[in-house]
Amino acid sequence: MKNIAVIGAGTMGNGIAHTFAQSGFKVQLIDISETSLKKGLETITKNLDRMVIKEKISEADKTKTLSNITAFTDISEGIASADLVVEAATENVDLKLNIFRQLDDTCSKDTILATNTSSISITQIAAVTSRPDKVIGMHFMNPVPIMKLVEIIRGYNTSDDVTKRIMDMSKTLGKIPVEVNDYPGFVANRILMPMINESIETLYNGVAGVNEIDTVMKLGMAHPMGPLQLADFIGLDVCLSILHVMYDGFKNPKYAPCPLLVNMVRAGKLGVKSGEGFYDYSESRKAEKIASQFLK
Repeated sequence: MKNIAVIGAGTMGNGIAHTFAQSGFKVQLIDISETSLKKGLETITKNLDRMVIKEKISEADKTKTLSNITAFTDISEGIASADLVVEAATENVDLKLNIFRQLDDTCSKDTILATNTSSISITQIAAVTSRPDKVIGMHFMNPVPIMKLVEIIRGYNTSDDVTKRIMDMSKTLGKIPVEVNDYPGFVANRILMPMINESIETLYNGVAGVNEIDTVMKLGMAHPMGPLQLADFIGLDVCLSILHVMYDGFKNPKYAPCPLLVNMVRAGKLGVKSGEGFYDYSESRKAEKIASQFLK
């Protein structure tokens, strides 16, 4: 597999495109929005510039990586020669199902179709295609160029051959793939999201403040980032979406999202990307200033 199509130029999509391109693959980066494509390519360039400054790569490596990426706004054109498609669109089940129907109709019968979903059933996505044996989950972690883990999620019908090929390919990217089965939240978010939700409940119930909760988890549990800061970084809307998927999948009240999280998303307080969540990012993307509503 040499030609990789990545659908979605947002945070995850441009990170995935960057990672494949830096490893020598030809990448077709696809987004229906020219603005999103431009922003995604700018992000890749900035991240490569940082790597050059830190002497992790050379200027020639940067140039080669960028030359490996071609941008498309037409999905049919972008996926025409793809050996592997990695979908990294918004975490919306209807959107993903529609994309996979189109991929199945347009791609070569040998093309492997992967999704970067963080919680949606691979089996459900595969079921709308005529190739469920060639549909698999590749859940990269953010920021993709830096984080080593890739959750490789087998759908009910994903073949052993496809799983092995994707596991091996992930290793060529310098990643550490971990194979997991297809249940809501997989492993990473099944464990992480209840912790984040419980942290929000702890704040909601007045047990401790934002900084205190994050400090306890950083100093006491050796977490590099507190759970409330991490929620802001992930996006509170994304956290809410994943919790809904898990609650719907298990019907277990322990996955029900905290009312505070629900209200913050309704109010547009989504974390770093909106400028405010549990912290105020109006002056810095670092979690240094507590959002005004949580100040004592």
